[in-house]
Amino acid sequence: MKRVVLANSSIRKFSSSNALGTGIKEAVILSACRTPIGSFRSQLASLSAPELASIAIKGALERANVPASAVQEVFIGNVCQANVGQAPARQAALRAGLDVSTAVTTVNKVCSSGLKSIMLATQQLQLNHQQVCIGGGMESMSQVPFYLPRGETQYGGFKVVDGIVKDGLTDAYDHVHMGTCGEKTSRECNISREQQDEYAINSYKRSAASWKNGNIGPEIVPVQIKGRKGTTTVTTDEEFTKIDFDKLKALKPVFQKENGTITAGNASTLNDGACAVLLTTAEKANELNAKPLARVISYGDAACHPLDFPIAPALVIPKILSSAGLKIGDISLIELNEAFSVVPLAVIQKLDLDPEKVNAHGGAVSLGHPIGMSGARILTHLVHALKPGQYGLAAICNGGGGASGMIIHKM
Repeated sequence: MKRVVLANSSIRKFSSSNALGTGIKEAVILSACRTPIGSFRSQLASLSAPELASIAIKGALERANVPASAVQEVFIGNVCQANVGQAPARQAALRAGLDVSTAVTTVNKVCSSGLKSIMLATQQLQLNHQQVCIGGGMESMSQVPFYLPRGETQYGGFKVVDGIVKDGLTDAYDHVHMGTCGEKTSRECNISREQQDEYAINSYKRSAASWKNGNIGPEIVPVQIKGRKGTTTVTTDEEFTKIDFDKLKALKPVFQKENGTITAGNASTLNDGACAVLLTTAEKANELNAKPLARVISYGDAACHPLDFPIAPALVIPKILSSAGLKIGDISLIELNEAFSVVPLAVIQKLDLDPEKVNAHGGAVSLGHPIGMSGARILTHLVHALKPGQYGLAAICNGGGGASGMIIHKM
């Protein structure tokens, strides 16, 4: 297949908000919460993505004490939509008790879907198209089906295709796994297997410490699972507890057998979960008698060659900083999605970021990566982790060669 080649100029094309120009409303965050993240085919596997998202939406409304009837529009990211049913985000909204008149859109920007959904909700508020919106993300990777292609049956039978790999984790142009793209980045940035393993171990340690110290708990909405033996309540993430550091260092490379660097231990995992962020305008917040947690400062997208998607956050971060009139030193916490350990390592290298500010409480390698949810998760964590007066930046890469980013200010 002919490779898609993007001109150098294309990586500088992006969309971002102006720093509250004339007529632009101020968008604020009233609440942000998420379900625990379940391991693949484990605690949350019985719930569909819309069911998980409905729980997060209810939680966001309850925390802000805002009635469901006040919500005018919803954007929810969801990547693997096969067999979920029509209009997955609409299912989530109605399950959460939102009015049938609520406008709802399902968003697919691969791993950036959740953050892009929040950006779209923000735009509706800034342009005065709506006054109360919800943005978020959801994924049940445990329920993604296998595919059988239509058409004439070939001699020898059908080839079954894994929906997660096909629609979530494979480059559509060169037909290679996202991990193969990560290996390309590790070679070009000279990032070793040892560096990636060490980063992954640190991610697990940070996540464990953050759960112990109460840095993650406040963003969680419990999920009740009904079973034959009664109801089980899930309140914590699963993935960060499933680690043996000695075994991690001994794992074999997955995507490049000879001199490969990416393993199952230093990459993110397959997971289930959902997240919801409730936004409104500053004026409407006063009318609702609701206290905002944070204000949206700037946001944007960037793009590069599909095979270079791991470095895309390094393109969007300078753009949203410029739009906000800020420097990287003004940012207190940076959340970079850890699709693979090489992603934050490459972005830290390219932008000379302070490693202590990046994923200070752990990331997707140790917490899990429900792909449609993750962009919303990293922003939600910033909302809770920042101290009043601080700025936080969230950025996430996505398959196809892209990234989305947002800067918020804690109130």
